Amino acid sequence: MIKSMTGYGKSECILGGQKITIEIRSVNGKSADISLKSQIIPKEMETGIRSLISEKLYRGNIDLFVTAEQNNSAETKEINGDVLAAYWRQLQKLSTREDLAGLFSPQADAGNMLQNLLRLPDVIDVKKFELDETGKALLMECISEAVGKLDAYRAAEGVSIEKDFRTRVANILNYVDEVEKYEQERVAMIRERIVSKLSDLPVDYDRNRLEQELIYYIEKLDINEEKVRLRQHCKYFLETFEEENPGKKLGFIAQEMGREINTTGSKANHAEIQKIVVRMKDELEKIKEQTLNTL
Repeated sequence: MIKSMTGYGKSECILGGQKITIEIRSVNGKSADISLKSQIIPKEMETGIRSLISEKLYRGNIDLFVTAEQNNSAETKEINGDVLAAYWRQLQKLSTREDLAGLFSPQADAGNMLQNLLRLPDVIDVKKFELDETGKALLMECISEAVGKLDAYRAAEGVSIEKDFRTRVANILNYVDEVEKYEQERVAMIRERIVSKLSDLPVDYDRNRLEQELIYYIEKLDINEEKVRLRQHCKYFLETFEEENPGKKLGFIAQEMGREINTTGSKANHAEIQKIVVRMKDELEKIKEQTLNTL
């Protein structure tokens, strides 16, 4: 089945009273290059997460983002009484200094003073985001859901890639048929050109030997084998779509197709066939570009 290596997936869940967002994206790559971009994921979970991603997504440059939405509820915060008391004692001590006496008012509102104290560093402790075993299991499920959505995205993109592959392979096969239209004309032109050159020479030659040499020369320029192999490669390319993760294999087959097209061009000795070869190369180049992004 054809799948793209490019994709995106997202999932959300609630853990420890906080909203967790999982985002995962991938682009083409030769192997599974996985990057976990999060401080929330416990170190002991990283190996399992990487195994999950590589097993389901196989290969590609993959980035996983895990973010927690800031929770301002009272359950996540705690007043550090010791720090608050220490600040208050320091303020009381400073209020007795003559050079600072003007900063302290006997009529100072206690409520305002308390609000100002609560803004000082370390008075409010924000509870760290921690996961118990249940939370870890839920996080893994959420990551698995995001991975599944990315895989579905890849499959949807793969439908378009397969359609493009089939169109371009069909174009190449049509061009092979066009080459055959010029086969007889090409042989006649080669023969005529050689005979014409010999006729201009001021020497006599053995016509029987010429015919033998012409047959040998024209056989060397024969492109029937190249056409047969190119058609076989095209058929094999299309059959490979049904295999699991065929991207690398499709790339190898495309290379073989290129060899046959190049050989056809080198043997052509015909302007129209050379033009057709250029068109085949153009289609093949676009196929090769797509195989780089095919899983």
